[in-house]
Amino acid sequence: MSKRLVVALSGGIGGAKLALGLSRILPSDELLVIANTGDDFEHLGLCISPDIDTLIYTLAGINNPVTGWGRRDETWSFMESIGALGGEDWFKLGDRDLALHVERTRRLRMGQTLSEVTSDICRRLGIGARIVPMSEDLVRTRVRSDEGWIDFQDYFVRQQCRPVVHELVFDGAPLARPQADIVAALRSGDVRAVIICPSNPFISIEPILAIPGMRDAIRASGVPVVAVSPIIGGKAVKGPTAKMMRELGLEVSAAGVAARYGDLLDGYVVDHADADGVGKIGAQVTLASTLMTTLHDRETLARATLEAADALVSLR
Repeated sequence: MSKRLVVALSGGIGGAKLALGLSRILPSDELLVIANTGDDFEHLGLCISPDIDTLIYTLAGINNPVTGWGRRDETWSFMESIGALGGEDWFKLGDRDLALHVERTRRLRMGQTLSEVTSDICRRLGIGARIVPMSEDLVRTRVRSDEGWIDFQDYFVRQQCRPVVHELVFDGAPLARPQADIVAALRSGDVRAVIICPSNPFISIEPILAIPGMRDAIRASGVPVVAVSPIIGGKAVKGPTAKMMRELGLEVSAAGVAARYGDLLDGYVVDHADADGVGKIGAQVTLASTLMTTLHDRETLARATLEAADALVSLR
């Protein structure tokens, strides 16, 4: 029997686009998406999981196509009322989106795990692929700026990524454990490939890889690890990836991202625009159109990425 399961590491918008493409070309039981939870935080007394929510809304087909985050056809009466009362309205929670956070918080406080809550919500929204948090343990991304340490959502949303980034840490990561189903899947012998989606390497993928045992479990699976570059032509498609790379003294390029992942990668998918700058990458490079503006783009890139992974198997 051929190996079937594709394991994808993902953050929010960019990663969710490729995850959607994978979900549309694979049978539902052949995709497991590991979601970053370093962005999670508590706001207005609610447990917020931004990357999990973006994955859920995207794979359920109810995401906001304009912003990339939140739900489509959203209304904002709650936020307007909070603002009028002098409450914190810097992190926008739409009325439909709010229902998810209220229900998640209720269930977590009843003793359910984040994995259990996520799994049930996916089922109710008709998502066949599995979306699994990277850990049940709390891991929180923090940013060191000129003004000291900042919680990630303060940096990312409240301050709109304006502060200069000098350092990133993932509080709680050294004591966290990979979610049990992730380790079981990687040890099962049924994995076809590990795909690192085109998410910000610093704030979306590295929190996942910072959990002790995660890198080792990926390597020990013995399957191709293929990343898709989030950089196209020296620029990030969305978000602060390029800005953060410059501030951390790194080359803003597809090659710079590959260097960050190091020897974890066997394959690397980059856009045609970056063909001239990838000669020194140690991984096997595949050129593709990586800008995902349409559903067809997502599916095409997903196929190209899996084909790159499968080709690596034949080279071993």
